[in-house]
Amino acid sequence: MWQAEMRIDTATIRDNVAGLRAGTPAALMAVVKADGYGHGAVPSARAALAGGATWLGVCTLGEAAELRAAGIDAPVLAWLTGTGDDYAAAVRTDVDLSAAAVGGLDEIAAAAARVGRAARVHLKVDTGLARGGATPADWPALVEAAAKHAAAGAVEVIGVWSHFVYADVPEHPTTDRQLGVFREALAVAERIGVTPQLRHIANSAATLARPDAHFDLVRPGLACYGLSPIAGRRYGLRPAMTVRARVVLTKRVPAGTAVAYGHTYTTDRETTLALLPLGYADGVPRAASNAGAVLLGGEVRPVAGRVSMDQIVVDCGDAPVAPGDVATLFGPDRPTVDDWAAAAGTINYEIVTRFGSARVPRVYEGLDG
Repeated sequence: MWQAEMRIDTATIRDNVAGLRAGTPAALMAVVKADGYGHGAVPSARAALAGGATWLGVCTLGEAAELRAAGIDAPVLAWLTGTGDDYAAAVRTDVDLSAAAVGGLDEIAAAAARVGRAARVHLKVDTGLARGGATPADWPALVEAAAKHAAAGAVEVIGVWSHFVYADVPEHPTTDRQLGVFREALAVAERIGVTPQLRHIANSAATLARPDAHFDLVRPGLACYGLSPIAGRRYGLRPAMTVRARVVLTKRVPAGTAVAYGHTYTTDRETTLALLPLGYADGVPRAASNAGAVLLGGEVRPVAGRVSMDQIVVDCGDAPVAPGDVATLFGPDRPTVDDWAAAAGTINYEIVTRFGSARVPRVYEGLDG
């Protein structure tokens, strides 16, 4: 009998993507980095493609290689690469690459020359996030280098792209300023003679709330998995991940019983405590000690005391809970991923991407059930 599990509904991922796709005339890239935001990269990619995505997005070449090894031949963009990466293998397997500096672009072009085919490249401009991307001052040199390599047959400029700072606050003026910088970068590229096939800047939040930022391609990630990037707005999304655990032990304790490490929780009445075999090694945030809650016996019940490496204790009052009963940490209904994020003082992205361990298998239902 299983002790703990993550249930992933791939039909829900498909349906979320279909809803996002219906809301824009742009093509859709489903972002499946970080092992599909904790949902499994390959099943999530297949579900997203079934929902109408025509592109997939990842960070690393290893993530792209996993998709190709699984037989997924849809266009894939890998954007977090650097010196020493095997660009030649990426070119051979038709993985699109991001370039943000002339040196990196030169490395990609050299690898393409060794392979004997053009590398598919997306040029990234830094519009204000100050992470990846060429600054506006460096942008003309990057575009000129791309034009040179394209003329030599070493690269094909597929896209020009960037990333937002405040898209989760749709009305923030920084978003408008970034769009202005992005449009100017596109104009610079056109003057140099580089016209990309795709212009893209919209993440999940902009896909949902800023149609003026959709251009030719949108890149939702979190929203594909049914979680909203914008606080207080659901947009009809449905979470695809449910985490459950079976009670392994119950005990009746008197009022005044101090619970778990540090005795940070003390019962205020006679009560039943239930032990669940999940802890921070599995992804339960320790910061949610005395603040998280689970659904058990038909009611939402509080985590009592600190989250341990392997287990948590739940205060069940007088409920007739017993070993073997199933507790839900989060799922489509309460408690939700957002509830746990609030309890831990973090964001929903972190909860799902950190969750799971070798002890907590993923069980697929829906398209893969």
